This record gives sequence, C-alpha cells and structure tokens, in this order.
Amino acid sequence: MATDKELSDFLENVERRAFKQAAYAVRKDESALDIVQDAMIKLAEKYGDKPAAELPMLFQRILQNTILDYFRREKVRNTWVSLFSGMKPSGDEHEDFDILDTYESEQGSSAAESSADQVERAQILDLIDEEVQKLPSRQREAFLMRYWQDMDVAETAEAMGCSEGSVKTHCSRATHTLAESLKAKGIKL
Repeated sequence: MATDKELSDFLENVERRAFKQAAYAVRKDESALDIVQDAMIKLAEKYGDKPAAELPMLFQRILQNTILDYFRREKVRNTWVSLFSGMKPSGDEHEDFDILDTYESEQGSSAAESSADQVERAQILDLIDEEVQKLPSRQREAFLMRYWQDMDVAETAEAMGCSEGSVKTHCSRATHTLAESLKAKGIKL
C-alpha cells in the first residue's frame, strides 16, 4: 500500500508530464489542467490504497480515460451548438436573433403557461404548504415522506420508527384534513 507521502510524491513528479500529455492531446491549456487535476483526484480517491509500484500504470490509464471523456463531452457540446446554430436565420439583418423566439413550448408544460397561470399556481402551492404546516407533526412527517419524498410505506415506517399501519393511518388522516381545509378555501385538486 502506498503511503500518503508516496502518493503525494508520485503526483508531484508526474504532474508536469501529465500536463504536457494532456495539453498535446486537447490543445487547450485550461482544459489540460482540468484533465490532469481530475485524473489526480480519481487516482487519490479510488486507488490511493494500491502499492506504489502500481500507481504509474493506474494513473496513465486514468489520464487516458479522462482525456477520452473530455472529447466525448466536447462532441456532445458541439452537436448541440451546431443544432442550435442551424436555427439561426440566414442573412445579416437578424443580428438580434434569439433562439428562444423560435422555441415553441410543449403543450401542458410550465413554459406554455401564461404568467397569470403561473402566479395562480404559485399561490395555490403556498396555500397547500401553509395547510401542510398546520398538520400534526406525525401526520405531516408521514405525508411528506410518502407523497413528497416518494418513499414507500415500509421505508416511511422504518424512518418514523412505527408500524406500517400507523403510517397508513397518519397519511389517511393528513390527506383528509388537507382535502377538507383546501376545499374550504375553494381549491379543488
């Protein structure tokens, strides 16, 4: 097993060569620094407990994989840039072109809603939040775990330190209380 000193010395000795190798591969000094730093962190985190003799081979493989990951990310990034640049109208008269002007929101999404609808939805959510806060603590705890954190009955029971039947009872009471109080305020869900 490599000691912390051996690992630190190895990284210090390999840093300059690794930077040159990465800079040669990606042709960008800033990106090369990021790649070398990522590779060093991966080596220290995942393979710091390996023998010192194995560190050079492991680091070289990690460095090569990190360089390949960089090229994969760049390919995806360039694909999106080229897709969006193809939406720009031809000609110089459209200097104030905005890609969002050509984007049509999907029906039913929050982007397709009017400002009034968004404000109304925010107000309703605030009212629901107020009513949830008024619930007794155990009911509120069970309700939030089950319906907002999407935990199943067994997980909720374990987290609350009670039986599954108690969780079901707390959730049932909470939903009935919330439904009654929201109905009294004119909110139908």
